[in-house]
Amino acid sequence: MILDLAKEGTKNMESSKKLPLFIITGASCVGKSTMAEILFKRETEYIVMESDLLWDDIYNTPEDDYRNYRELWLRLCSIISQIEKPVVLCGCAVPKQLEVCYGRSGFSSIYYLAIVCDDEVLEERICHGRGVTDDNWIKSSIDFNRWLKDNANKTTPNIKLLNNSRLTLEETAEIADTWIRECMKSEKF
Repeated sequence: MILDLAKEGTKNMESSKKLPLFIITGASCVGKSTMAEILFKRETEYIVMESDLLWDDIYNTPEDDYRNYRELWLRLCSIISQIEKPVVLCGCAVPKQLEVCYGRSGFSSIYYLAIVCDDEVLEERICHGRGVTDDNWIKSSIDFNRWLKDNANKTTPNIKLLNNSRLTLEETAEIADTWIRECMKSEKF
């Protein structure tokens, strides 16, 4: 149903203003949500959203890369960007999950930034920072963190990496903000 709505919705976006979309991704506990909160509180030139906001188990479809959830977010971000401010969407995603979506046509470009860190730093954040004890959850997060570091230059488009192992959250937010602004300058809107 949502895929049908997404496909139909893209027809209505053809005459809409197309701005870039910024995806900030990373493994659980890497610091992307806290960093996004810092950007959200101080930024006025773009809108920052956290993708977990709309999560519901009905979207738990790993067999199709969570397609309906991706379509929902792309459509929402495209509508929000009609106020002529680009959206920065923070959550776990990779280009192959978004670039194939019908909603992709609502944007001039999609830029990807992955917050990553050293494995031992991530494990410390997971186990001691959040108190997670589920070995499968820990392994999954560490595996995704490694995948991002190993494959960022192999995706289309490429994912820019930001290693925050030795950075504060404020420093991470400052670097992300600079990246977003540099990408915005390359767009004509």
